[in-house]
Amino acid sequence: MYDPTVARLTYRALLGRRRALILGALPLLLLVIAVAVRALAGADDQTAANVLGGFALATMVPIIGVIAGTGAIGPEIDDGSVVYLLSKPVKRPTIIFTKLIVAVAVTMVFSAVPTLIAGLILNGNGQQVAVAYTVAALVASIAYAALFLLLGTVSRHAVVFGLVYALVWEALFGSLVPGARTLSVQQWSLAVAQKIADGNLVTSDVGLATATVLLAAVTVLATWYAGQKLRSLKLAGEE
Repeated sequence: MYDPTVARLTYRALLGRRRALILGALPLLLLVIAVAVRALAGADDQTAANVLGGFALATMVPIIGVIAGTGAIGPEIDDGSVVYLLSKPVKRPTIIFTKLIVAVAVTMVFSAVPTLIAGLILNGNGQQVAVAYTVAALVASIAYAALFLLLGTVSRHAVVFGLVYALVWEALFGSLVPGARTLSVQQWSLAVAQKIADGNLVTSDVGLATATVLLAAVTVLATWYAGQKLRSLKLAGEE
């Protein structure tokens, strides 16, 4: 289910100079904000939770997921170079699964690692806030990568749709409309963080058991459907 050649090509595409600069911009901004907040406000657990929840998990993680998930396959479909992969003796679900692993790894590195560093800067992991949000970023990275990889497979406008989901649904509706929160990857990952953090600094509208099931279901179903959609792409010689 994992092909090293496909993985190498995907890493090369995602970590090219231009895309790497885009991926690194938000983590760098998070660290700058963390340093500034710590210098101005000192170490405060609530402030740390606000920054990590309001910026890192609500904005940075989904946007990086959009870039990594859609970028793992979308450009290849758009420019037709996916034909090269489809012509090789590699099963199409294997291509999707390999690209998912790469997208998850890239999303985790560029979101969870900066989240942990920012949390340590903000309050030294007081009340387990830094670790809680880091774990939330890790589990959210998996679901986001799967969702946005699926978008990259089914739509030529995957980045636009991904950003709408990340910035409108997750950040706007997810914070204002109670019903929408239960259908939010952010809230599902917050349920995991809530279990880890001490006190009431991290809260979620979704129970841990429900969140775990939904995270797993979305990841599995999105990956499966992306594989099915890639199967439907026909080469000229197959028609």
